[in-house]
Amino acid sequence: MKRLAIVLAAAAIGLLAGCGPSRTPFHIIAGSEQKSLEPLILDFCKQQHTECRIDYKGSLDIGLMLDAEAAPEVDAIWPASSLWVEMYDSRRRVKALKSIYTTPVILGVRMDKAKDLGWVGRSVRMTDVLSAVKAHKLSFLMTSATQSNSGAAAYLSMLASTLGDGSRLDPSALQDAAAQAMVKTLLQGVARSSGSSGWLKDLYLDTAKAGQPYEAMWNYEAVIKEANDVLRSRGGSLLYAIYPAEGSTYADAPLGYVEHGQGQANRSFFDKLQAFLLSAKAQQQIASSGRRTAPGMASPPKSEADWNFDPSRTVPSIGLPEPAIISKSLTLYQEVLRRPSLTALCLDFSGSMQGKGEAQLKAAMRTLLNPSEASRSLIQWSRADHIIVIPFDATVRTVLEGDGDATSQARLMASVETETAGGGTDMYACASAAFKAMQPYLNKGYLPALVLMTDGRSERENDFAQVWRTEGHQIPVFGVTFGDADKTQLNQAADLTRARVFDGGKNLTEAFRSARGYN
Repeated sequence: MKRLAIVLAAAAIGLLAGCGPSRTPFHIIAGSEQKSLEPLILDFCKQQHTECRIDYKGSLDIGLMLDAEAAPEVDAIWPASSLWVEMYDSRRRVKALKSIYTTPVILGVRMDKAKDLGWVGRSVRMTDVLSAVKAHKLSFLMTSATQSNSGAAAYLSMLASTLGDGSRLDPSALQDAAAQAMVKTLLQGVARSSGSSGWLKDLYLDTAKAGQPYEAMWNYEAVIKEANDVLRSRGGSLLYAIYPAEGSTYADAPLGYVEHGQGQANRSFFDKLQAFLLSAKAQQQIASSGRRTAPGMASPPKSEADWNFDPSRTVPSIGLPEPAIISKSLTLYQEVLRRPSLTALCLDFSGSMQGKGEAQLKAAMRTLLNPSEASRSLIQWSRADHIIVIPFDATVRTVLEGDGDATSQARLMASVETETAGGGTDMYACASAAFKAMQPYLNKGYLPALVLMTDGRSERENDFAQVWRTEGHQIPVFGVTFGDADKTQLNQAADLTRARVFDGGKNLTEAFRSARGYN
């Protein structure tokens, strides 16, 4: 009887332990700019004896997740800006949304370049940036305005600066030909794009470490500080902070609860987490990272005059219109104003793709090459884009070329539909063919990228590094995987070319969309 009582007691304790939020991890989806604050969250979770899981997505991905018919299986979101919640949370799934901190989007310019442009120690307007780009004296990194909040903020600031005093985005700028021309010229300065503010920072740091830094980067004030902290520790040249005189668009980093019937225990934990992040103790830690907190909650970090950083500086906030106008602005960016892309797509039709792999690949390509489908995710092509599609197995089957016109996309898709899986796998042969096909267009103003879509390993010896150095012309090579693909070779190609690999095992269409955000 005594032994039975012990067993029953142990069972009861186990059941009770499983009743709280610790049984299933409390799941947070956050923007990449929040990653440096992850230890703060996890320490709190540990103190609360609750397991927490944080995954990172772009702003648009978070918005589309909220807009989906089925409720997302997450407990909280922490995007860069409430803008994306306002635009996409039509079902009002997000509750108790509160800003945790703010940070303006600014332009960080490599110190020697800032001095050459005469920008150190003086006020700089967006028209000064325009003049530098127009004179081919400045290029910069910037995330995609349709996929990432920092890119959207920089772009909306550009639009606002083209009319009036730049203090607000006037909807008339969307129809003003002169305003469009100015912003289009500004966006010609984009040297590399991405779907992630954090990844963009890492790209700058990687190239700086290799002695090949880019000239500038649009990003959050706090992220520019993170980059400069690393650069200072290495003894490298810092980025000089340019706060456009017209003002900036801010990220407000809101944390919100996603309601889908989880129960009171989850909501109670969320309330505690949010209260902690807004407490004086946490706000001081957040402020020390360069982020701006609520007045009186924390002491800001010291200004750093050598790179013009001053988190106490009043930076005018650009007034934004209603979400419907912002949505039109983003469509204008994607279809008209952004720098046109030169994209080569290597499609794996080897034997291992038979069945599900082939069906998934074609379905994803239908999304990518169908204007109405692509526009839902703001990845539609413009007429100025150039598209190269190369189906492959052990050899290159054919090289197809087209542009962003709907008829051209339909023709490309019709050719893809005729392909059937079979044969071996040689993604390197496809990459070489893609580089050759891209060659005539490389000096015509395009933003180039190669995307390798495969589920397996190339069967011949890896000579990709040599092929890229002799034929690749510094083109970034991204990977999109299928199923349980071995990512080793794709990761090697992405690391060499300063790109990245997207996992399409769970959602191939989402992986395609993410890859498009980097081109």
